[in-house]
Amino acid sequence: MQDKAAADVNLLLFLLFLAERKRQLSGEEIARLDAAVSQWRESVVKPLRALRRGLKAGIEFIPGTVIETFRAQIKRLELEAEQIEQHRLDEFAGNDAGAPAASRMDAAQSNVAAYCARLANVPQQAVDAILHSFAEFHPIEPHF
Repeated sequence: MQDKAAADVNLLLFLLFLAERKRQLSGEEIARLDAAVSQWRESVVKPLRALRRGLKAGIEFIPGTVIETFRAQIKRLELEAEQIEQHRLDEFAGNDAGAPAASRMDAAQSNVAAYCARLANVPQQAVDAILHSFAEFHPIEPHF
């Protein structure tokens, strides 16, 4: 979905995080979340990803081991940038984001559908796989 439909995986994961808590967001709420992180995503996350991916093919006259070490550093920065985005989403959404849903699956289906409505060319197979994985996910309850 990231490459074919320009989906923001961090936003999608955050919507599933909220669904796990049985919270369902409207299209307008998702648009607000997207707007809260869009500048960071476009200015930092995407350029780091593009640089990391672009270096995968190598650079003439630069040893492969040097490129791979450099790519690993960029990957670390890319992951850190995505963590910053996740924190921003969490701060912006607040504790009472969305409306209560009847179930975590209802919330997941609603959140994913509302987000996908904002995108173009969303592969239905990817949506189905995401929702299937979410349905199969069972968090481990802490035992004290």
